[in-house]
Amino acid sequence: MQETPFCLRVGHLLPYSMSHSNTTDFTNPSTLILLGVPGLEAAHVWISIPFCTMYAIAVLGNFTILFVVKMELSLHGPMYYFLCMLAVSDLVLSTSILPKTLSIFWFKSREIDFSACLTQMYFIHSFLAMESGIFVAMALDRYVAICDPLRHSTILTNHVVAMIGLAVVLRGCVLVLPTPFLVRRWPYCGTNVIPHTHCEYMAVVKLACADIRVSSYYGLSVVFFVTGLDVLFIAVSYTQILRAIFSLPTKDTRLKTFGTCGSHLCVILAFYVPALFSFLTQRFGHNVALHFQVLMANVYLLVPPMLNPIIYGVRTKQIRDRLLRLFPHRGT
Repeated sequence: MQETPFCLRVGHLLPYSMSHSNTTDFTNPSTLILLGVPGLEAAHVWISIPFCTMYAIAVLGNFTILFVVKMELSLHGPMYYFLCMLAVSDLVLSTSILPKTLSIFWFKSREIDFSACLTQMYFIHSFLAMESGIFVAMALDRYVAICDPLRHSTILTNHVVAMIGLAVVLRGCVLVLPTPFLVRRWPYCGTNVIPHTHCEYMAVVKLACADIRVSSYYGLSVVFFVTGLDVLFIAVSYTQILRAIFSLPTKDTRLKTFGTCGSHLCVILAFYVPALFSFLTQRFGHNVALHFQVLMANVYLLVPPMLNPIIYGVRTKQIRDRLLRLFPHRGT
């Protein structure tokens, strides 16, 4: 019964009518209420503008990446296959949260079916794990391309790339699979209101009137196994890459190679830094304002999908050249 005070704390954030109507005892909730951004309900319409803009850019940019790679035969290689995987992951991640978030902001449609909430939660966290795995695969590709360029085509064959992609997908699906079952097994009481824009794992678990340490520890284990090991592997890879870059003979070659890796590092930082901040504040940031936690949780799901195609489109010469060639052909 340790989590009941949380339910009571949520209740004081709500208008009296909402907290009264949704405070009851139940074991299997049929619906949950997503509050949106607690404390900023009056600004929901204004908050929706940057959210919607980021989503539009993410959809346009990632579909453009997929289209360009499909149409340009010279881009049919490991780096661009991984980039396509990243684009698909970004599209699923942003689409998993934004339609429901906008329905809350625009139409005050806060109800969500309990099973739909668990499905949304599973998609969000499984594709976050997949995206982290894709960054590891891209770091591996850059490591081989720079540190052992003569063997790149023989090491990262299409078959190997397909196996890496399959492993990334299976890891994300299998590791996150127990989470909805853990959430479903807890008894719920006090309130069915989630102070969030989407069904984030810990935000849902905290509604349970039971000892949730099993769910909390499993979530920590998944984060450590996925994010911790992935960040370690990426750090080791880029350490070796930087050593190889600084050993190149000419300054121009060093700058060109570092520029290519710089775009990868920007994408990686844009993904892991907000995600790590959101993860830590969700569990330990008791003094961090709730509306700030919710906004940061949305930032790390919306900003990387928007930035990834922009960074790769601008920094990758082959993609940029292919895009530029589209326009003259249409004008002739």
